[in-house]
Amino acid sequence: MSTHDARFLRSTLATLCVASCAALVGCGGTVCISSGGGCALINPPPNLALSGTAATGKALASASVNFSCVQGTGSALSDGGGHYSVTFNATLPCIITVTSGSTTLHSLAFAGGTFNTTPETELMLVYLASQLGTNEAGLIAGFPENAQFQQVLANQTDVLAAQSAVVANLQQHYAVTLSTPAFLTTPFVVGQVGVDSDLDMLATAGAIDANGSPDPAAVSLLAAAGQSHPVAAVSAP
Repeated sequence: MSTHDARFLRSTLATLCVASCAALVGCGGTVCISSGGGCALINPPPNLALSGTAATGKALASASVNFSCVQGTGSALSDGGGHYSVTFNATLPCIITVTSGSTTLHSLAFAGGTFNTTPETELMLVYLASQLGTNEAGLIAGFPENAQFQQVLANQTDVLAAQSAVVANLQQHYAVTLSTPAFLTTPFVVGQVGVDSDLDMLATAGAIDANGSPDPAAVSLLAAAGQSHPVAAVSAP
């Protein structure tokens, strides 16, 4: 084949690929990328809907809410009651970061639906990070590239076990009885009985400081608890 013929063939294949891509994208399907005279098909991240409430006992109103996922990112602003909602293309799991003034809290999502952000979810990430042999800052920084971090945060069994550990340790150490152990995924309204009244109780007991962040003693408590229960192997999702 002559050089001219090869160039003509590549040009024709590229044109056909672009046409095929247009048809696929128009149908909302697979993304097609032209490379080296051929077509590569890539499935885009699925559509993901997440919502929740950001609160410390008080609503984190007009707070910046950012979602960092294995693939894809999203952002939203909370409303006057601390509620947030977003729909975007992403691959789970996601780390949620809520910032309001000097207060920054974290949470996570292993599925679509309701995932709150509170001092309790912050302590849950402290516990998970310690299980993984790091601290919360190391977990968040390493999350985009660390496969084990991603697998553990995506695993509902591991996450809910961490949630239970937070409840057990807080109840024992601060002599409180929490009304809503499933604080991560239970919808709630600030000012009503449930997750929010539990946060008020924890603040009164000293587990949450005046800025709405977990008290350093509570952070140390959950870090030590996580360290004593390391993740030896990733559980089956």
